[in-house]
This record gives sequence, C-alpha cells and structure tokens, in this order.
Amino acid sequence: MGAAWRSPRDKDLLLVEEMVRQVKAVGLETCMTLGMVDGEQASRLATAGLDYYNHNLDTSPEFYGEIITTRTYSDRLETLSNVRDAGMKVCSGGILGMGEDAQDRSALLQQLAKLSPHPESVPINMLVKVPGTPLENVEDLDPIEFIRAIAVARIMMPQSHVRLSAGREQMNESTQALAFLAGANSIFYGDKLLTTGNPQADRDRALFAKLGLHPEKIETCESEDTQAARLAQQAQQKVHAERVAELAVDASV
Repeated sequence: MGAAWRSPRDKDLLLVEEMVRQVKAVGLETCMTLGMVDGEQASRLATAGLDYYNHNLDTSPEFYGEIITTRTYSDRLETLSNVRDAGMKVCSGGILGMGEDAQDRSALLQQLAKLSPHPESVPINMLVKVPGTPLENVEDLDPIEFIRAIAVARIMMPQSHVRLSAGREQMNESTQALAFLAGANSIFYGDKLLTTGNPQADRDRALFAKLGLHPEKIETCESEDTQAARLAQQAQQKVHAERVAELAVDASV
C-alpha cells in the first residue's frame, strides 16, 4: 500500500494504522511506502502490525542529486534506520536506466549491502519512461547491464528477496528468464504496480510454467480457538474502523 506523500501527517497515520490492522486481520502480510518516517511514526506503524516498510535509495549517492531534490540521501538512510529500529522489515532497492553509469549502479548496491542487516526485500526497478517527464528521452539501459545488477545484488545480499520490479511489462520473456537465472527470486504480482502497469497474471503464470518456476507456498494452520479469537478481533476492529471513518469525515469538514 502506498501514498504519494513526502511523509505522513499524524492525522493520516490514524487511518493508515487501521488499514494495516484490517489487512493483517485477514491473514496477509503488510507492506507500505509512505515517504519519510521519523522514529515515533515508525513505532506506531510497527505497533499496528506493519511487516515491511518500503523506502528505496533509488540510485547512488553521487548520482542522486541529478534525480531527486526534495530530500537528501541521508534522509532516506535515516528513514530506513527508523524502520529497522522499530522492528519492521526493510524493503529498499533502486531504479536502473535513469542515465546513471555502471559505477552508480555498483555504488547503489554497495549502499544497500552496507545496511545491517541486509534489507529483507530488494526491489530492482527498470525505469518506465513516462511522456512529459524529464527522463522520457533517456537512453535505454542495455538489458545485459540490468541482468548484471541483479546478479551482483544476489551475490552481495544472499538472504534477501531480490525482486524483479517495475519495468517488467516492457521486458521480453528472455530478459525476465535471464533475471531469474541471475538471482531474482521474487516479483510484484498483479495488474498494477503503484503508478505503472504490470504484466497480466496469466502471462506471469505462463512464463513460470515455461521456466519450471513454482511460487513459494506458506502453509498456515489455525486452531478453532485461534480462529474464534481472530474473528472476535475482526469484529472489534470493524467497530473501530467505523469510528475512524467518522473521525475522518469530521476532520475533512
């Protein structure tokens, strides 16, 4: 779940916390990207049950100023530190093909690998060029350079989920296959990835079948007592959610 905020406001965080509780109540893991968070905000999200927080470094420290001016590289590192200190898992990666050189890609991966522990999730994005934006005419990144970055990420962060992320819709099957062989072991699945398109689910299933890949399965077994407790919690959360909605309406008025 994501929001296009520089950082969440306290009045927004109340609703966000309830979203996390509701999604957790149906047995799903939760991940959010909400911009920068301070220590208190990270703690509140963790208390609500948020599993992962996404905050990408995007590129190398040296190339960062060419792309982003609204926050500093140290701001991003501080957010990741706050997330880790709050006990949440870290999802952090970058975007390739923004005009950076090989040294920048290497420096990005070094920055991620310096995080201790390594991020549990490392999304590697290929730039999706959008008409009317400053990067719409940037030169395409050679697919082999993209694959090389995937391989280096796998070597440097052996326990992380290296996620083949944005840009897959523009990749052919051969490029995606090479990415999996190079070490990518996760994708973002579904029709939409925040603001960009994503391959249709049936295309992903067909590709996995060709490559002999099988989605990871997590078995869950819930006792009757646990189920009853969960249902009671859901009922309580529903009442709380209705109250939060009323507060939100009052605040907007």
